Amino acid sequence: MSLVIVGSVAFDTIETPSCRKERIVGGSCTFCALAASYFVRPGIVAVVGEDFPKATIDFFKKRKIDLRGLKVMPGEKTFHWQGRYGEDPNQRTTICTDLNCFENFRPEIPAAYREADILLLANIDPDLQERVQEQVRKPKLTAMDTILLWINTKREALLKVLKKVDVFFANDEEIRMITGERNLIKAAQHVLRLGPKVLVLKKGEHGVLVFGKDLQFGVVAFPTETVVDPTGAGDTFAGGFLGYLDKVGRITPTEIRRAAVYGSVMASFTIEDFGIGRYLTLTGRDVRSRFAAFKRLAAF
Repeated sequence: MSLVIVGSVAFDTIETPSCRKERIVGGSCTFCALAASYFVRPGIVAVVGEDFPKATIDFFKKRKIDLRGLKVMPGEKTFHWQGRYGEDPNQRTTICTDLNCFENFRPEIPAAYREADILLLANIDPDLQERVQEQVRKPKLTAMDTILLWINTKREALLKVLKKVDVFFANDEEIRMITGERNLIKAAQHVLRLGPKVLVLKKGEHGVLVFGKDLQFGVVAFPTETVVDPTGAGDTFAGGFLGYLDKVGRITPTEIRRAAVYGSVMASFTIEDFGIGRYLTLTGRDVRSRFAAFKRLAAF
């Protein structure tokens, strides 16, 4: 199988109660691809400016990420997002968003990617997500993420894309906004009627819930005393989830459950450092060890 991720590669400026980090590497494609790279060799479709560091591109290559879909725009600056977290890491405030080269991003899928078995439409404009869907040939699994901005401003376009995906990653606020349901179980059932076969409901420090036909499964978040930076945790969950499914080549209820645990494993590493810092030293052995710890945590 093969995994292709379409989204953003960006700079983030992060403020927390204890620290501030300027222009560190982030973006949905970045986090997803790094997490997936512990299972498979993912391809990415994204755009950066000429200010994007060569050292990071070299690191992507070291992690065996396929960069044929990454465009470097001469004379342009890379997408930049700045946000602030309070004492509660589940709550964040966007300070500014500089789209830069991302403003004119029009995803073009390389020929080598068009036969992808698994496609992830990260949280970009739903019109662009539909454009991507038109360029690939019947993936075995298409997954989608979104953000409140698109739910509020491009609802009809989002629902159109949602009809044609297999897996939808969303948090509780997003599915409530989409469905108008306050009860999460009712909201989840409503989302499944809109098209997706599986809903992965992200609940931050409380873990995730997975819903599908004859499928309800929950995974706790890995217990940790200190959350350094939660940025990208949801994206790394998606990368671990889809990377595992791509590796095993089977999309069954049992493998979806295991994929949810591996997604939680990868997200638990992300929050331990700013940006992609934890992935600079993370090993496959670390991943396997934490997966075993998750199994012990949930055993009864």
